[in-house]
Amino acid sequence: MAGSSFGRIFRITTWGESHGPALGCVIDGCPAGIELSESDIQPYLDRRKPGNAAVATARKESDTAEILSGVFEGKTTGTPISVMIRNSDQHSNDYDDLKDIYRPGHADMTYDAKYGFRDHRGGGRSSGRETAARVIAGAVAAKVLKQLGITVEAYTRAIGPVEADLSEYSRSAVLANATAMPDVTANARALEYIADMKNKSDSCGGVMECIIKGVPAGVGDPVFDKLDALLAQAVMSIGAVKAVEIGDGTLAAASVGSKNNDQFKAGSKGRISKKSNHAGGILGGISDSSDIIVRASVKPTPSISRAQKTVNSSGENTEIEIHGRHDPVIVPRAVVVLESMCAVTVLDSLMYGATSRIDNLVGIYNK
Repeated sequence: MAGSSFGRIFRITTWGESHGPALGCVIDGCPAGIELSESDIQPYLDRRKPGNAAVATARKESDTAEILSGVFEGKTTGTPISVMIRNSDQHSNDYDDLKDIYRPGHADMTYDAKYGFRDHRGGGRSSGRETAARVIAGAVAAKVLKQLGITVEAYTRAIGPVEADLSEYSRSAVLANATAMPDVTANARALEYIADMKNKSDSCGGVMECIIKGVPAGVGDPVFDKLDALLAQAVMSIGAVKAVEIGDGTLAAASVGSKNNDQFKAGSKGRISKKSNHAGGILGGISDSSDIIVRASVKPTPSISRAQKTVNSSGENTEIEIHGRHDPVIVPRAVVVLESMCAVTVLDSLMYGATSRIDNLVGIYNK
């Protein structure tokens, strides 16, 4: 299977299956000299793992990070960093009845079409559990970005019809609320909506958003490797994401140039800024020093315990009811995955662009 790696300089490779003995991530290209330990990674993994029964599966994984390589005496060595998470709460037998049946909304049928074989235990590589490995990479990338004065923070903007009031934004609320919403009132309303979906044996989707602050102007490339294009690829690679927006996103289509254009203004010390940020911090594929705004729409959890029509691997019509441990909504646990993929993409683009000007190379080597 190709396609398990992402990035050019800061390059990550995820490995493992949802019901295998372990899964993890290999990070190649991380600079040497970064202080790093499991305690830097664990808080990110804790945000992704199940915790609140109202919004998450009953699967109880400790998701404990184990650094296997690339760190010596508490600092990165510049060699590949390998981090592993052992799987400890697999109920593989829960999937025996689904071995020859294609679940609606899942990758079962397409996997069979491509490989002629699939791991039916929770979906294998197509399982949302793979994202735990991405979160490892995100934690490391965020640690590096912090030294550059760059922060990456994501949150739930909406669940179903319930939208967060961003004027009430609180980072502590994002980290404390079961929905990862930035305001308490919206969190309570969203929990009621999720409970209603569970009572109806249904599920719901939502929208998550990420704000990247501190990225200097000049990061990204103007053609195929546009920063927004790379962010879109990174975020769209998260299994449940069905749409990605930068800045105003789809709203720009209904706007007009006189409103959508971000007018420039001169600041102190010759710095250039914008009077608005409809572009979401990226112009022509290159960062403009404004906040980078990335938004992702997440589909409802496909595993629901109500009857659905489908077919089996023999092409025969049948019905299916999916029981077991499944999230009624994916969004709250995916927020840290969005944050991680944005962190990895921005760091890789920063490192990739370091050779774009001769004065950068002179500053490094001509001492």
